[in-house]
Amino acid sequence: MWPVGNFKNNMIDLLKNKHIALGVTGSIACYKSVDLASKLTQAGAMVDVLMTAEATKFVSPLTFRSITHRPVIVDIFAPESELSINHVAIAERASVVMIAPATANTIAKLAHGLADDAITTTILATQAPIIIAPAMDANMYENAATQQNVATLLERGFVFAGPAKGRLASGLTGLGRMLETPDLLGCIKGVLSREGDLVNRKIVVSAGGTQEPIDPVRVIANHSTGKMGYALAEAARDRGAVVSLVTTPTALDDPFGVNVIKVRTALEMRSVLLHQCADADVLIMAAAVADWRPVETSSHKLKKGASDTWSIDLVKNPDILAEIPGEGLIKVGFAAESEDLLANAQSKLVNKGLHLIAANDITASDSGFGTDTNRVTLIDRDGQATELPLLTKYEVSHEILDRVAKVFA
Repeated sequence: MWPVGNFKNNMIDLLKNKHIALGVTGSIACYKSVDLASKLTQAGAMVDVLMTAEATKFVSPLTFRSITHRPVIVDIFAPESELSINHVAIAERASVVMIAPATANTIAKLAHGLADDAITTTILATQAPIIIAPAMDANMYENAATQQNVATLLERGFVFAGPAKGRLASGLTGLGRMLETPDLLGCIKGVLSREGDLVNRKIVVSAGGTQEPIDPVRVIANHSTGKMGYALAEAARDRGAVVSLVTTPTALDDPFGVNVIKVRTALEMRSVLLHQCADADVLIMAAAVADWRPVETSSHKLKKGASDTWSIDLVKNPDILAEIPGEGLIKVGFAAESEDLLANAQSKLVNKGLHLIAANDITASDSGFGTDTNRVTLIDRDGQATELPLLTKYEVSHEILDRVAKVFA
């Protein structure tokens, strides 16, 4: 039997016990940093916040201390500051240093090697990966001087998270908005995953339910929300893989650091997956692909008419997972069943040439479509079945990836 919860290198708790140095500079986007510090702390990270004097005019150091339960450093010469005793203490223990928000002024200082505050001093002294999350007016970000400074830091190996395009504090809309907390967390995880067991492996994941158009208004669809596929993409990213997520329209945010490709129909998904899998190591087919599509799609909305019945001629969609060549590719599938769970899953495993299949009972209230949890039985090509307890979909994803990593090993 496979051991349950065998997350290699404890990837499920990627942030737990990690030392994150969070630099906060003088931007109105400081309020987002409070949420970031909170989420990092909730994930088990030890967060050391360093603030410029300008940042304290937007957010009080007490706010960060109340959230992280750790001292906040503003003045490196303050007698109670850890840096007044050992000015490289935080730099030496940091797993990652992130500056969020990073102003144009701080980016310029870093590009020129200045060290006149707690943040820039720590940056010069650390050997840890450094992530910059810019936040400034669009004109400031696009200024030639800022762009040159950004280019300099990129050449030195700094990682830039954003900025995003959106409404800015000035009232303008442009490139300069600091990323939201989920994306910043995704970036930190992506940097920490450089030592993961799937580093540089290309993993293709499909997600969501395909939509087969009847006319410009109506579609044949299913209840899939894409949550399982998105969780798989995030888990693979967090283990160092290069991830392509081929997804139908969902209400979910695109995972940071993942190549997201949007499709709608089964035929569109088939075309994209065939292309993406040409150089992939793994395909995990979590999408719910429609078995049938209308023979013809009307170019105009079909009217109700006088009849009480309505019939549509359907044609079978291709079996995407079976069609994709399995030579040199690890293929993982899902069997969402309402009866004969294991027998149907075993049949799919064989007929589609899979290495592994995850079977789940969609009639269960805690593991059907739209839930945040799943209860699956994993069956490998040797017929070995492992019934997992109720887990989050992210935890289920790591159970699947444990077995994928075992195949590589």
